[in-house]
Formats: sequence, structure tokens, C-alpha cells
Amino acid sequence: MTAGGDGLDDRVPFLARLEGGERQALLALGTPMTYAPRQALLREHEPSAHVLLLLTGWTKVTAAAPNGYEALLALRGPGDIVGEFAALTSKPRSAHVTALEEVRAVAVEPARFTEFLRSAPQVSMTLLALVSDRTRAADRRRLEFASMTVRERFASLLLELARGFGQRTAEGVELQVPLSKQELAGSVGASREMVQRLLKELRDRDAVVTGRRALVVRRPDVLRRIAGGGPWPSRAGALPPGSL
Repeated sequence: MTAGGDGLDDRVPFLARLEGGERQALLALGTPMTYAPRQALLREHEPSAHVLLLLTGWTKVTAAAPNGYEALLALRGPGDIVGEFAALTSKPRSAHVTALEEVRAVAVEPARFTEFLRSAPQVSMTLLALVSDRTRAADRRRLEFASMTVRERFASLLLELARGFGQRTAEGVELQVPLSKQELAGSVGASREMVQRLLKELRDRDAVVTGRRALVVRRPDVLRRIAGGGPWPSRAGALPPGSL
């Protein structure tokens, strides 16, 4: 990648933005780590400052409100970097990072990470561009969600997950990131009970199929209609041809 990642989509991970030599040099600084599903990689408010470079597996980034409500802030997967703010600011962790499946990563101590950035200004600019892309995407999402109902936010979330983390199957587009109902709820500012009701309504209309930690989008056109503020449609048919 060139130009420090300028103009890239926020979903393009950090390691994919680096030149091959930069990527290998950075990975060589760290220690390989493996995390089991649901194991914490980083804990909110803890004083640790190492950086994690994710190689395989998906994680969720969450933060807890004073009343105990857990908000899902982001999903981070292969090629992503997590924990960089603590390394750069020496402040406690601002969020909790948990493995959704087995995760392999490389842990780089903060002193080695910051020294590497000082010696490789192009990598520093790439990291800055990534942070900027993520911030713009988060601001855009907050603005969009602020004008939506919970139903509209939930439909929009499912479309976003299907586009970014979906794999087409005979049934439809299966989400490849294993999110629980509570985690879906934390992403749209709703309760678990509300998400259960919304999923039932979508199942009743053949828009989605759900199983244990599995969700298949059968009718993205239904979700688009709901996300756009349209009425809930009557029971739909099978997934029509065409992409999301």
C-alpha cells in the first residue's frame, strides 16, 4: 500500500496497508499469542500498554457504561491492530477486547512499538490514516443511527455485517462473525429482549434464518426497506438473485 493508506475504506486492516517489508519488520518485534474463544485479549481500564497485531480470528471491542450496559464498539479481525492508543498515550485501556473465536496474534511491547514508529515515519502515517478512517466511519455511523428507530438500526446493522462479514450459501448470506443476541443488542443500543423480538419478526417474514450463534440473511431487500424507514413487509419469499 502507498500514501499511508490515504482514502482507504476503514475496514482495510492495518497490516494490509503496510508494505511487505514494513509488515514483516513490525511482526518480528513481537511475541506470538493464542487466545481461546471468549477469552479477553485486553481489559478496559487496565494499565497494560502492549499492542496486539491480529493474525487470525475475530474479536469484539466493547465498553461498559456505569449501569453495566455493554456497548459493542467494533469488530476487529485478521490484519487489524488493537491496543495502540494505550501504547501511544500511556493511559489505561479505553475498551475491552474479547476473542469471538480462536485468535492468533503478535504482542509488541509499547517501547518497541513506539521506537519502530519513530524509525519508520511511513508506518506512523499509515497508522494515523487508519485512525482517521475509523473515526470518520464511527462519526458517520453515529449520525445515521441517531436519526433511526431501533428497528431501522438493527436492519442497517445486519446489512453492514452481511456486506463486511458474509459468505453466500444456498440459504442466503451467512454472517461469519459469531455474535450473540446480547452483542447485537449492544451494537444498536437496544436490549437483548428487543433484539429477540426483531429477529422473530424477521424470521416470520423469511428475511433471516437464525441458529445457535449463526445468522443467515435471506432477503437483504427486506432489510434495506426497513433500514430506509419503510414499513415491515408481509411474509417474503426466497432470496432473490443479486448481491447485497
